[in-house]
Amino acid sequence: MIRFFFLFSLLLHATLAKKAAPAGPSEKWLTLSGKPPLVIARGGLSGIAPESSQIANTMAISTTAGSTSPAIFCNLQLTKDGMGICQTDIRLDNSTTIAQVYGLKEQKTYKVNGENVHGSFALDYILDELYSNVTLMQNIMSRPDVFDGLLPISSVDDVAGTKPPQLWLNVQYDRFYTEHKLSMASFIQETTRLTGVNYISSPEIGFLKSMNGKVNKARTKLIFTVLGPDVLEPTTNQKYGVIIKDLATVKSFASGILVPKGYIWPVNKQNYLEAVPTTLVTDAHKEGLEVYASGFANDMPASYNYSYDPSAEYLQFIANSQFSVDGVLTDFPPTAAQAIACFAQMGNGTTTRKGQPYLIITHNGASGVYPGSTDLAYQQAVNDGADIIDCTVQLSKDGVAFCSDTADLAGDTTAMSSFMARATTIPEIQAKSGVFSFDLEWSEIQTLKPQLASPFETTQNLVRNPAAKNAGKLVTLAEFLDLAKTKAVSGIMIDIQNAAYLASHKGLDIVAVVTSALSNATFDKQSTQQVLIQSDDTSVLSKFKEDPTYKRVLSIAELKGDAPKQSVDEIKKFADAVNVPRGTLLVTTEDGFTKSTTNVVKEMKAANISVYVSVLMNEFPTLAFDFFSDPIIELASFIQGLEVNGIVTEYPATASRYLGSPCSEPNAKTAFLMSPIGGLLSTVESRMQAPAAAPAPPIEVADIVDPPLPPVTKSSTPDGAGAGAGSNVTPAPGPRSSGFAGNANVGLSLLAIAVLSFFSIGYYL
Repeated sequence: MIRFFFLFSLLLHATLAKKAAPAGPSEKWLTLSGKPPLVIARGGLSGIAPESSQIANTMAISTTAGSTSPAIFCNLQLTKDGMGICQTDIRLDNSTTIAQVYGLKEQKTYKVNGENVHGSFALDYILDELYSNVTLMQNIMSRPDVFDGLLPISSVDDVAGTKPPQLWLNVQYDRFYTEHKLSMASFIQETTRLTGVNYISSPEIGFLKSMNGKVNKARTKLIFTVLGPDVLEPTTNQKYGVIIKDLATVKSFASGILVPKGYIWPVNKQNYLEAVPTTLVTDAHKEGLEVYASGFANDMPASYNYSYDPSAEYLQFIANSQFSVDGVLTDFPPTAAQAIACFAQMGNGTTTRKGQPYLIITHNGASGVYPGSTDLAYQQAVNDGADIIDCTVQLSKDGVAFCSDTADLAGDTTAMSSFMARATTIPEIQAKSGVFSFDLEWSEIQTLKPQLASPFETTQNLVRNPAAKNAGKLVTLAEFLDLAKTKAVSGIMIDIQNAAYLASHKGLDIVAVVTSALSNATFDKQSTQQVLIQSDDTSVLSKFKEDPTYKRVLSIAELKGDAPKQSVDEIKKFADAVNVPRGTLLVTTEDGFTKSTTNVVKEMKAANISVYVSVLMNEFPTLAFDFFSDPIIELASFIQGLEVNGIVTEYPATASRYLGSPCSEPNAKTAFLMSPIGGLLSTVESRMQAPAAAPAPPIEVADIVDPPLPPVTKSSTPDGAGAGAGSNVTPAPGPRSSGFAGNANVGLSLLAIAVLSFFSIGYYL
C-alpha cells in the first residue's frame, strides 16, 4: 500500500507541474451568487476509485483545480467510539471487505427510520478496528475493481488531510445515531473547531434546526437534503414533496437545498425530458435559497435527450437561458468541471473553429440519434456541425446506388421480417446469414423501414433514441450528393465495399456507378468541398488515382500495432489517408485500461498520410476507465494527445462541442491537460493489473495490395442464392488482403488519467 500511494503521489505531482489550472468563464452566471456552479464530488472521484478513498479524493481535487475546484462530499457515519467515517450507505457490506473480515455472524439488524435494516454497521466497531482491518471496494460492478482491497476506510480527518478546497459533510441518519447514544452534532462541532467545514447537509429538519447557533453561518452553510417526493421526513412526518413547496419555511433553517435532479427537470415515463423545467430553482432563488442538484454519474443512463453525453446533461442544468443550479453532486467531478469551464457559456454549444485542422467525419450520419444513412441522420449531422458526412454505397439488384452501412440490410432495416425467405450466406462478405441489397430491387428496398441500431441494447440495455427507432428514409447516392451540396458541408466521404464480389457475382460495377454519380453532381469539377473516397480495397482506390480532386482513404479494419516504413511506402502508392480502429493507436489491458500508444500516427504522418480514427461513440461501455466514462476526454486524447487528423463518430454534436470550445485550443489558458497514456494504471501495483492484450501485428506489405478488380460478369446463380453451403457460386478471383478482411467492430478498452478534466476513451472499434 505504501508503494501504491508513493506512485500515485509522483504521478499527480508530475502532472500538475505541467501547467496552471484552467481559468473559468468571467461572465455572470444565473446562480444565486452570480458565480460559477460548485462541483461537489461525492466521495471524490468515486466513479473510478472506491468512494471516499484517498485516491478518489485526491483525483477529484487534482482533476478539477482552478475556478471549478470541488467540494469533497462525505456521507458521515459514526463508529462505536464516536469517530466519523465517510460512507454513503449506513451499512458497510457493499463498499468494504467487512463481511470477509468479521463474517456474517457479526451482522445485526437495526431499525432505521422505521424500517428493519440488516448488515454491518459502523457503530458496532471502533475506528481502529475498521481502519486496521477493513479495506474499501467499488460498490458498482461496472466500475474498475483494481483498487479493491488496497485502501483503508477514510475518516473525516483523512479526507480533510487531502486538503480539499471545500469540505461538505452530509448527515443522513442523525436520528438513528442519537437513538444509539452517538451525537452527530457533537462530532461536527468538534470537527468544525479543528477543520474547515463549508457545508453541512441533512434530510432531517430537526438536526438542521439544532445546528443553528452551533456553527458559524458565515463559514458553514446548512443545506436541506430533499429525498423522494413520497418519502417521509422524520422530524415532521411530512412528505418531502410537500415540504419543498414551502420554501419560505425551508429558508428559516437552511441556506440551500440539495435535491435529486428530477425535481428540477423531470423525465417522463419514456425517459425523455419534459418540455419545460419546474420553477423550483427560480422560486428558491427568489427566497434566497441556493439549489444543488444530485444524481449525476457518467456511467448511469440518463434521459435519451442527452445522447449518452454527460456534458450535455450538466449543461441542461447550468447553461439554460432560465437558470443555473448553484452546484452539482457527481461521481465524476472532472466532467462537471469541464462543462462549467469549457462549454457552459458557448451560446448554442458551438463556436467557430479557428484554424483547426481536425475533421469531424460521420459514421452513417448522426447514427447515434437517428437510424444510420437516413435523411434524418444526415440532416442531424449537418445541424450538429459535422465537417464530412459519409455514404457507404450499396447497390440494389437493379443497380440503384444508395447509402447503407453494409450490404446486409438485416440489422439496420426491417429487411429480415419482410424478406426472411431471401436470406443467404455469403462468406466473401460476412460469416452470418443476411438479406443483401443486391438481391433486392430498389422498389423492394424502398418498402423497408430503417432501424436505429443500438450496439449495447442487448448486453448493457443501452437504447438509442427509441422514439426515432424507425424514423427517416434511406437515401440514394444522388440524393445524398444533392443534400451535401445544398447544405454546403465541408466535404463528403464515399465508402466503396465489395467491389470485386459485385463485379464477378452480380454483374454490378460499383466503381463506375460512384464515378458517374460524382461527375453528374459536379464533385469532380469543384474545389470548395472535399471528396474522400474510402475503401478497404486498394484496387478500388487505384481507379481514382488519376483524379486529383479526390482524396483516397484506405480503410484498415483489423487491429495493427505498427506501421513499418516499407508498408507505409506501399500505402502511399494507393492512399492519401488511412482510417484505423482505435485499438491500432492505443494499447490496452484486458480489464480496460490504456497501457501505451503505438507509433502508427507518427509513422503515417512522416509519409504525409493523414490518420482518421474510428468509430467513436458516446456510450460509456466504449470508453476506457481512465477516460472517466466521458466521450469528450476520448476525443481530446485522440485529437490533442495523439494528433490524429480526424475522428469518425456516430455523435458529431459531441465532437463539435469539444472542438468549438476554448479548451480544445492547445495553447489556450483554459486547455485541459492529459498525463501520458497508462498514467492511471501506473498507480496500481503490477500484481493487481490484468495482463496487456497480445500485441497486434504490424501492417505488412502483403496486407495492403489487393488483386485487380475482376471484369463485370453476370452470375449464373439463381436470384437470391448466396455462396454458402451447397452454392455453385465461385469465389472472386484472387485472395482478399488478409489485413483488411472482416469486421471493424472489435472490443477495446482504453484508459489514460485526465488531470485537469479533459481526456477519456472507449472500446468499441
